[in-house]
Amino acid sequence: MKDKRILYVSSEVVPYLPETEISSMSFEAPRMVNSKGGQIRIFMPRYGNINERRHQLHEVIRLSGMNLVINDMDMPLIIKVASIPKERMQVYFIDNEEYFKRKATFADEDGTLFPDNDERAIFFAKGVIETVKKLNWSPDIIHVHGWLASFLPLYLRNYYGNEPLFENSKIVTSVYNQGFDGTLNEKVTDKMSFDGIAEDKIADLKNPNYVNVMKVALNNSDAAIINSEEIPQELKDHLDTIDKPVLPYQTTETIEEAYLDFYQNKVLG
Repeated sequence: MKDKRILYVSSEVVPYLPETEISSMSFEAPRMVNSKGGQIRIFMPRYGNINERRHQLHEVIRLSGMNLVINDMDMPLIIKVASIPKERMQVYFIDNEEYFKRKATFADEDGTLFPDNDERAIFFAKGVIETVKKLNWSPDIIHVHGWLASFLPLYLRNYYGNEPLFENSKIVTSVYNQGFDGTLNEKVTDKMSFDGIAEDKIADLKNPNYVNVMKVALNNSDAAIINSEEIPQELKDHLDTIDKPVLPYQTTETIEEAYLDFYQNKVLG
């Protein structure tokens, strides 16, 4: 993996949020690649429950200040950065007062999903891509973790389809059992249509539940990794129908070798 560039885009990363399958893997995978001489960048949202002082987040002025249009509204993009202690790994945080100030990640204290999670996911996808463009950093692989990050493959392939920086980038989506109950905002397809994304690309999002959100991500990816021992049967069936490399679930003992081999030989091979 020496000198290969891998962009990790995740809805959650340890140590900034509590340990879950997604947040742990979003730390472990870049750490493995980093230790083998690969170049990595990690992006996640800057939720209001992340302690900026403790984790020493600071704004990157040269990357901030752009406006992203979400559903015909201008939304300012703020970029912050922090370093993971002892790992020599930087994490970039996508921030916006309207979408990420609240002191929770995906739901209120009663467990009700935020009604604008769809817009937050679109903003996150666009924010990551625009920031990587500003960094002028062309990734060999873009690896997506968690449903809030899962609009990135759709937007990269359809909204940013002619962007030369990503011309040779391969997208890998990790599938987890950690999803959400209910659905995202049912107007999500209208917002994507506003961005000029063709109806057939987002047909599954007419019912924007967890399985359908992940199907759209997989349809726009080059490969998939199963990161939970059990995943919804409907996603298993979908993975069987798409003609793309899929890495089955790995144990802690086999994961490093399997990941690196998959990246090198199946995704880039």
